[in-house]
Amino acid sequence: MRPEVQAFLDPDTETYSYVVYDRPGGHAAVIDAVLDYDPKSGRTSTDGAQRLVDFVHEHNLTVDWVLETHAHADHISAAPFVRDQIGGRLGIGEHIREVQKIFRDVFNLEKDFLCDGSQFDHLFADGESFRIGELEGRVIHAPGHTPADMAWLIGDALFVGDTLFLPEAGTARCDFPGGDAATLYRSIQKLLALPDDTRVFVCHDYPGDSRPYRCETTVAEQKRSNIHVREGVSEAEFVKMREERDATLEMPRLILPSVQVNVRAGEMPPAEDNGVRYLKIPINHL
Repeated sequence: MRPEVQAFLDPDTETYSYVVYDRPGGHAAVIDAVLDYDPKSGRTSTDGAQRLVDFVHEHNLTVDWVLETHAHADHISAAPFVRDQIGGRLGIGEHIREVQKIFRDVFNLEKDFLCDGSQFDHLFADGESFRIGELEGRVIHAPGHTPADMAWLIGDALFVGDTLFLPEAGTARCDFPGGDAATLYRSIQKLLALPDDTRVFVCHDYPGDSRPYRCETTVAEQKRSNIHVREGVSEAEFVKMREERDATLEMPRLILPSVQVNVRAGEMPPAEDNGVRYLKIPINHL
């Protein structure tokens, strides 16, 4: 089937979230919801995520799934808020366990933090199928950016997270802990083997002043025009380009608050003895 897709842009992080549904009054999934976070004050709000909640109510949708493509490094997930407001099971790829182990050590998380993915309601395996009302979804493991990246193929719509950007922006970086450029190239080839008319929805767009924001492309357009992995680009060429480019990139602005929350399925760290929750900043470590 061809699902209905409503995109929501968070302009601060240039992140797209989605409500995917079979029909008005039917069933839906929410993908990659964003929590508003002010790094200067440490304050959060749910104003942006409330837009998704309101859309679900306005269209009388039943939410079956609240999905994360991966543990994001550029925004804090609003998945717990969305689930509490409109229901659904919180799902991510099963390789989140590897990411949790990596960042448990980076942030020296509390001793009782579990690296088994139990913070999520469901851990998806590569190739697993799931339902959203009348829609069928399929899970495609797409590591390289992180070990746990998943693409969600729902009907003819493919939600790629950070694996692919729009053709003029290329592909995700691979220099985070657990990332690997050769692995990303092979993951992208799996995605580009889908039918040419598959709609591709990205998690980010960075247009600058050159054009308006947009979030949708196709497999055919990616194969024809992606500046990093269009047809004819070899794995060796891609790896050389990606590693050289990644060496010039700054760390994402919100990586330190984001990752330590997102490996907890969007929950903040436990409150300390004064009742306040704190985020950690490792000094001279990353």
